[in-house]
Amino acid sequence: MADLEVFLETVGLEEVAEFEGAFCFGRTRSWKDAQGKWHCQQVPRQQWRFLKQQAHPGYLSWEQFLANQERLRQNSQAHGAGDHQAGPAREGPALLQGLALCGKCGRMMTVRYHHRGGRLTPDYVCQKDRVERTQPECQHIPGGSVDEAVGKLLVESVTPLALEVALNVQTDIQARLAEADRLRRQQVQRAEYQADQARVRYLRVDPNNRLVADTLETQWNEQLRILAQAREDYEKQRQLDAAQLTDEQRARILALAADFPRLWGDPKTPDRDRKRMARLLLEDVTLRRDQEIVVQARFRGGATRELRLPPPKRGWERQQTPAHVLAEIDRLLDTRTETQVAQCLNQQGWRSGADRSFTQHLIHRLTQDHGLPSRDARLRARGLLSAEEVAQLIACKPSLVDYWREQGLLQGTRRNEKNEYYYERPTAETVQQIKLRRRMAAAESSA
Repeated sequence: MADLEVFLETVGLEEVAEFEGAFCFGRTRSWKDAQGKWHCQQVPRQQWRFLKQQAHPGYLSWEQFLANQERLRQNSQAHGAGDHQAGPAREGPALLQGLALCGKCGRMMTVRYHHRGGRLTPDYVCQKDRVERTQPECQHIPGGSVDEAVGKLLVESVTPLALEVALNVQTDIQARLAEADRLRRQQVQRAEYQADQARVRYLRVDPNNRLVADTLETQWNEQLRILAQAREDYEKQRQLDAAQLTDEQRARILALAADFPRLWGDPKTPDRDRKRMARLLLEDVTLRRDQEIVVQARFRGGATRELRLPPPKRGWERQQTPAHVLAEIDRLLDTRTETQVAQCLNQQGWRSGADRSFTQHLIHRLTQDHGLPSRDARLRARGLLSAEEVAQLIACKPSLVDYWREQGLLQGTRRNEKNEYYYERPTAETVQQIKLRRRMAAAESSA
């Protein structure tokens, strides 16, 4: 290890990290601007000038190091207009957190939560211009209906037929791997030829011509880097192609068609796990709000699906009582008072648009707001008379009309909870009978 460190210091190479057991040269690039200020910039791994793997024992293999770097890249926050990193799955219920793209400007949309209907509901907001330039928000889309639609789409996509087709395609692709391996091998051979040509040109140059020699040496090093990268990519892809699905793995994949919908719909499944499952299937989801909400889902395999959802309801629209409840109120008012209608609806477990229990006041207000005939109007439409009108017919005080109803001579229908009634029109025989009883009662009192 000491000899290796001395060698690194001598040739100017940089260790990538001790735990990978590799070292490289050219991870950064420095330059001086016109004002004489030095700048240093990290370059992608594909542009490093030299990389030697397994130079010494490491804590992790090179494959584990690359997998960790990829996980760190995915979990890092997005920066820049063209960076569409999803970031880590968080605890909130927003299914498309890190996957939602704005259909107008192409930027990633952030999540904003609200309490609606007693539960946490996400909104997807494109607000980069508002944050950085104090301009209006690009888009603001309620996410409750979007998440529900995308969830149904994922459940519909993971079906036995879809998985069987995917496995058959994979089998067909593996049958053509020999041709693909030959083409990739040709790329490595071309890189080897270019490196050999660069080496020959460098060896043939006059050593005294240092400018040309330095240029050719740089070209040779560049070709060697391209060759090393081509060999690494070829070997990695060859190992991936060599992996074959066993019968047990195929059976487990097909079993997902039954397990996935049950797991997705289980209330005990955490929101974070649903997001992770969605990220395994989806690349991103583009949202655009015009006359309706357009949802364009792009799957990992490249397939796309488009959904069109109705625009979200406004606050007052979400609190409107459903039409079937209003129809039931209209039906019950023919035979019941407003208080009795409220009790009947509550017994059936129905709720108002604002998720409240029904009361006499609420039934009365709904009747007025939606233009339904009131209880009094329905009874009057049936030809029933008030106590004052009946009193004129039978020639008595209005306060005595209820007495004759209790005596069974008048037929009344209850109009409210104040013990007030509307009455059937009495017949001539009934009027004569009431008058006869009044005369008899008067004679008895005078005697």
